[in-house]
Amino acid sequence: MSEQPRQPRRKPAPAGAGGKQAKPHRRPKKDPVRMLAFEVLRAVDERDAYANLVLPPLLKKARQDETFQARDAALATELVYGTLRRQGTYDAVIKACIDRPLREVDPPVLDVLSLGAHQLLGTRIPTHAAVSASVELARVVLGDGRAKFVNAVLRKIAAHDLDGWLERVAPPYEDDAEEHLAVYHSHPRWVVSALWDSLGGGRAGIEDLLEADNERPEVTLVARPGRSTPEELLEAVGEDSALPGRWSPYAVRMAEGGEPGALEAVREGRAGVQDEGSQLVAMALAAAPVEGRDERWLDGCAGPGGKAALLAALAAQRGAFLLASEKQPHRARLVGRSLAGNPGPYQVIAADGTRPAWLPGSFDRVLMDVPCSGLGALRRRPEARWRRRPEDLEGFGPLQRGLLREALSAVRVGGIVGYATCSPHLAETRVVVDDVLKGRGAGQSPVSAELIDARPFMSGVPALGDGPDVQLWPHLHGTDAMYLALLRRTA
Repeated sequence: MSEQPRQPRRKPAPAGAGGKQAKPHRRPKKDPVRMLAFEVLRAVDERDAYANLVLPPLLKKARQDETFQARDAALATELVYGTLRRQGTYDAVIKACIDRPLREVDPPVLDVLSLGAHQLLGTRIPTHAAVSASVELARVVLGDGRAKFVNAVLRKIAAHDLDGWLERVAPPYEDDAEEHLAVYHSHPRWVVSALWDSLGGGRAGIEDLLEADNERPEVTLVARPGRSTPEELLEAVGEDSALPGRWSPYAVRMAEGGEPGALEAVREGRAGVQDEGSQLVAMALAAAPVEGRDERWLDGCAGPGGKAALLAALAAQRGAFLLASEKQPHRARLVGRSLAGNPGPYQVIAADGTRPAWLPGSFDRVLMDVPCSGLGALRRRPEARWRRRPEDLEGFGPLQRGLLREALSAVRVGGIVGYATCSPHLAETRVVVDDVLKGRGAGQSPVSAELIDARPFMSGVPALGDGPDVQLWPHLHGTDAMYLALLRRTA
């Protein structure tokens, strides 16, 4: 189906003399929910924005109109995240319904088509409502001519349900397993391959993982020790809307959604929003035994401050000092806000962890949660799967190795370093740790440190693998795919 050019408006034919009065031109009706969803998708495409940062302020603004209800906010959220998660699948379906390469379709048109495809294939919205609402949106944001193109394509899409389309556009698993999984579960093929390598095992495990990546994650709170309690948060959220954490004693899950910022403890900084996997990483670093003193802790990549705030609270209970360092000044300010009011001693600085502002051997515990591809948080940032490229890992690798080497230099002999990433990609996890320990790389020498088993410091968490490092998984643990290696400096 070829896209038709924009049509000029025609003047009504004059009445009388046997002439018929033409229907007056009807202005398209703006649907605030779909307009909002379209605006978010355009920001993601045009500005490389993240939906989780763009959507909340737009929803807040929309709520100023009393006609915009909670159900409207829920629908807008579903349209945005559902469309982004299933973008790969919907692209394959749309491609099958047009007579040109997908890249030749204008991005705004493709966004409207994708929103329509999600309503048709991924929600319970009736077919006629999904098509008419999408065409009306197209009239508002694209014009009448391209709205006709949208109408024609969506009517083709409506001919089959999602399962029917997947049978048509995905190759059989037996012919091309990775491409089959990529289309069925809407992940780039290279991401499927990388996750499969990291996970190991057969078809069932990788399908469970990919499915978990496409589920809406729960909002998880952390009650910062000594400042709040899970019981306080459970009561504030409501028994019908909250559940205790699965693994962290400080976690509370907002099972029914809700607005964390409405909670007094969150507004005051005594509690925060933090994935349970992130909590487990900070807790494990704090729990691992060190030889001798335990007075000075470092979070070397502290932004935006979730782990730093939990570490600061745990350090305060022992009378220990936390230095939170973050390279980017604006992120360092976020860290400062997260730590404000912590009862124990701490300091926040803007500094580059590869050019440390501290002397070697200054700390007893060091956390280095390094910048990474973010492939472990695809549930929360679904657009990242389409934005990342395999070559991005080449840029992260030297930085990750440099930060780990500096962390091992910053810790004293007998102290502990936690190397963490929100990525399960082997090139960002075990390969980095092995290379640093063995001195691989030009001009590098082996580091005097040993891996220690991290699994005992995640007590009660199942399926942690063979160790000594730990990889968490969305489908096994309900967390982001956080990685942690614990290293003790030996000389």
